[in-house]
Amino acid sequence: MVRANGAVSLRELARVVQTSEVTVRRDVRALEAEGLLDRRHGGAVLPGGFSRESGFPQKSHLATAEKTAIADLAAGLVSEGEAVVVGAGTTTQELARRLARVPGLTVVTNSLLVAQALAHANRVEVVMTGGTLRGSNYALVGSGAEQSLHGLRVSRAFLSGSGLTAERGLSTSNMLSASVDRALVQAAAEVVVLADHTKLGTDTMFQTVPTDLVTRLVTDEPPPHDDRAEAELQALADHGVQIAVAGPVRPSPTGEDRRGAGPPDVRDVQMPGPRRTPNPPGAPGGGASPPPAQLRAAAAADGAPAKAPRVADLAPRRR
Repeated sequence: MVRANGAVSLRELARVVQTSEVTVRRDVRALEAEGLLDRRHGGAVLPGGFSRESGFPQKSHLATAEKTAIADLAAGLVSEGEAVVVGAGTTTQELARRLARVPGLTVVTNSLLVAQALAHANRVEVVMTGGTLRGSNYALVGSGAEQSLHGLRVSRAFLSGSGLTAERGLSTSNMLSASVDRALVQAAAEVVVLADHTKLGTDTMFQTVPTDLVTRLVTDEPPPHDDRAEAELQALADHGVQIAVAGPVRPSPTGEDRRGAGPPDVRDVQMPGPRRTPNPPGAPGGGASPPPAQLRAAAAADGAPAKAPRVADLAPRRR
């Protein structure tokens, strides 16, 4: 699977081989010892340092449930009548499908997939950049794309990438894509990064968004006992990044596809740092709630499902 896709998540491996993530993690360690792959937070990649970029067909089948949960949560950040930038990627494509229901929205994008998802949306205006088509991810890149973004100003940009670390921020494996993403960032007042847990701690060749420019990270719940992913999240929090963690998508009792049918279980962790100002009490997202594990445990004791979204405040570690 790693040779075919370039990367794979432990959660996906466990589903495919029908075993526990603990067993998969042990076997991945053995394969790494033989030099067949390199472990990454929550997954594995081809050996050889920086991970390579997978093509769209491979990416579209990786961490699909996680991307769905992330897109559901990120869509709640967008208000009616807003103007936003949405970059290229399979996770941002999922987000675009949900933004189609936001009236009066203006979306600027360099992604053909994002534009396609919004093509038939009522009262949503789509503005595409110019540029040269990059077939591997259906994105417009090059000087034409960058020049079309000059002078543009929107409320926030939603971006994905190949890896995210507290040390370097968001990165990608392609130089042209990185350059356009940097131009998208310059057009936005806030930057929201969409990255599933397999990208946490992964570093690739070209930096797109340094950590100090990332306003918020929307990610999924790391697998149990994934201490490295939790450490990376804490390191990002220490840099002042607000982190919202979406839980797994709850299956419908009828087995139908629930994408876009409602919010997943959410752990919205506001982590104010030196660059951020926490929401005041009474404001949306303000105040503190019990940890999500306690919320879910209490709901289970009552025989009712946990309600979402829930918000908890977690401050950066004191130095």
